[in-house]
Formats: sequence, C-alpha cells, structure tokens
Amino acid sequence: MSDTPFEVGSKLVALCRQNKHMEAIKSIYEKDIVSIEPFGDAQMPARMEGIEAVIGKSEWWTENHQVHGGDVQGPFPHGDRFVVFFKYDITPKAGPMAGKRFEMSEAALYTVKDGKISQEEFFYHMG
Repeated sequence: MSDTPFEVGSKLVALCRQNKHMEAIKSIYEKDIVSIEPFGDAQMPARMEGIEAVIGKSEWWTENHQVHGGDVQGPFPHGDRFVVFFKYDITPKAGPMAGKRFEMSEAALYTVKDGKISQEEFFYHMG
C-alpha cells in the first residue's frame, strides 16, 4: 500500500462501500489513532485515543444501529489529509432515537502519517 492520503483514502472508501469498516480500522489505522466526535459523554467521550478504543466505538455503533443503506463519497485529498462524506439510512436500537428511522449525513476528515490514518474527525449535526 502506498502512503499517499489519496491512496489510503481510496482504500478506506472501498472497504466502507463493502461494509468492511472493521477491516479498514484494523488494516489502515495506526495503533495510536485519535478519533474525535463533535459530541461525547462519560460513557462515550468525544475524543478517544488508541486502536482498541476506536474498535470498541465501532463495535458499539454496529451493535446499536440497524443500517438500511448508505453511501460513501470521496476521498477528497488535501496535503496529508482527506475528506470522506458518509450518508446512512439508520434506525437506532437504543437511546432517545430508538426505533426512529432517519438519514444521517456526516463528513469525516482523516490525517495520514506514514501510510496509516493517524486521526479521524467527524462533523455532523444532531439537532
């Protein structure tokens, strides 16, 4: 695998389109990954560090949402970063939105270091 942000982003997008999110995390994220969400709480903080934390967050999301469909667009590179746009048709299984189907759109900004994703930042509105 080449280490350019476009090539890393292309691999991420290809795996996400195949619903292989966990394979993407395990193969192209560095072990000290930093993941930043716009919102968080004591149970699920907005900032998480380390591959195990990101794997746990991804497993939680998969277990707590029914995904009816989705779309992934990108990557859009810029220097050592790239952006990917995600759109999901989901029904949460828990929490205040449990059982309420809706579409969610988000942008994700990824930073690449030494051929691996070193940071991910998500942007979305929940209001």
